Amino acid sequence: QIKSDIDKSLTLFNSSSYTQAGVEKQPLLRIFGKNADFNAPPPASSSPSLPILPQKEVWTMIDSIWSKNVPPRYPPLAGDIQAEAAVIGGGMAGVLTARLLQEAGVDTVLLEAERIGGGQTSGTTAKVTAQHGDKYRQLLASLGAETAGQYAAAQRQAVEDYEALIRRAGIRCGWERRSSWLTAGEEAPLREELEACRTLGLPVKFLPDPQLPFPAAGAVELPEQGQFHPLEFLYGAAQGLRIYEKSWVLQAEENLLHTRQGSVSCRYVVFADHYPFPKTPGYYFLRLHQERSYILALEGAKIPPAMVYHLEPAGKVLSLRPWGEGLLLGGEGHLTGEGREGGRYAALEQRAKELFPDCRVVKRWSAQDCIPLDGLPYIGAFSPARPGWFVATGFGKWGMTGSMVAARMLRGLLTGLPEPWSGVFSPQRFHLSASAQTLAENSLQAAKGLGRRFLTPPRGIAEHLPKGHGGIVEAEGEKLGVYRDEAGEVFLVEARCPHLGCQLEWNPDEKSWDCPCHGSRFDYRGRLLTGPAQEGLPTPPKGV
Repeated sequence: QIKSDIDKSLTLFNSSSYTQAGVEKQPLLRIFGKNADFNAPPPASSSPSLPILPQKEVWTMIDSIWSKNVPPRYPPLAGDIQAEAAVIGGGMAGVLTARLLQEAGVDTVLLEAERIGGGQTSGTTAKVTAQHGDKYRQLLASLGAETAGQYAAAQRQAVEDYEALIRRAGIRCGWERRSSWLTAGEEAPLREELEACRTLGLPVKFLPDPQLPFPAAGAVELPEQGQFHPLEFLYGAAQGLRIYEKSWVLQAEENLLHTRQGSVSCRYVVFADHYPFPKTPGYYFLRLHQERSYILALEGAKIPPAMVYHLEPAGKVLSLRPWGEGLLLGGEGHLTGEGREGGRYAALEQRAKELFPDCRVVKRWSAQDCIPLDGLPYIGAFSPARPGWFVATGFGKWGMTGSMVAARMLRGLLTGLPEPWSGVFSPQRFHLSASAQTLAENSLQAAKGLGRRFLTPPRGIAEHLPKGHGGIVEAEGEKLGVYRDEAGEVFLVEARCPHLGCQLEWNPDEKSWDCPCHGSRFDYRGRLLTGPAQEGLPTPPKGV
């Protein structure tokens, strides 16, 4: 059924009226295949040939308000070991999964490429809530009451599971219960979401005057949600686990994981690494796209009594989250690789000054989220072609509750006691009505990224690039990524993403090279920041 539905969606893409000048769809079909089978086994390969990575690896924890906490250190893997389960990824989803498996008596190891909590978990706003914007009216319309109800039940259970774990483990992380508000400038979408939530049994109520610093036609309130310090929680939840840091999994072969320092032989593998890196089986690169968003930590701003998710015109969103005596303000989201114009932080800071004239920005950072086709995360069996593999990805903007749902589900699947909502999140599902548009949009985005590489002319030459700027330029007839720093030093990289070959785009807000196809990111020197790519960018020979 999955294969049939995917073929239908690819047919929809192939027959669409997309007419970007000079960009053909054929490169996309050559990569994905018109009859792509998500469950097909990967092509046969000889034994592990590990990529050469050391010169391209880089890691710096996202510089957020949370990251001032010094993380505990764990040793790297040294030699070959065995375990019943191996979890790849030391973010919230990975640590929670390892914790619940270990508590259930499953001998578990966790492998983290750098330091636990150093990826997207350190950039979250840490809203622990079952209110996910206006998601429930969307789910009711696209997937029906049964699926939407199970999604809601899973998220509500996740909030309670966080509090229960914090209490039983004695984790000091600033946990507090707080209401969650959905607001908008018009009342109609709020009333729709209110009714959707009530249909699904969520204890919501309507507030006609939420008294916020921007026009709001009301608020849909979901009480007794939660917020905390995510890294303090993560470090507490990780205590007692068998964790190996600086242990980048470079290759996965059924029940054997390879790192530079050794290997792990196991019965089960859980990919909790934000974006699963194996291209096949599963083809998750076709079922996910990544988006970036930007956050400011403000002091001197009026603090709302709730966590706020505000719907703005043109699909934009403004997020507010109390933080001690300060406020986290988030927004200016965009597809990864589509931020060439820059100015995201500046726009958000201008909005902050409009809303809170006396505020002061004390920290700013960005985050990246994996977005699934139909609005539901992929949690469960990775692919029938790999019966021992499991995955947790595609949490959208709601990684806190998504991570706990994933941990609880994966514990059930690996111990033979599946949760009642396991089928809702199964990666083997495919909802054509809910997925076709997003699949087509993802496919077009990939086609554009490939087309840029082959058909888009360079935007200048290296000698004309101003200081502090980057871009795709021509150097001796070749298209390269070039950044000229404030001192005038030039840094050149190949402008082709090593994941699937798309042309990278310069992100001036982050001084990074971002892939518009699948969201890999690299610093201006070409060093890998985030996947799904598994290696950095080659640099041209000296003299180019």
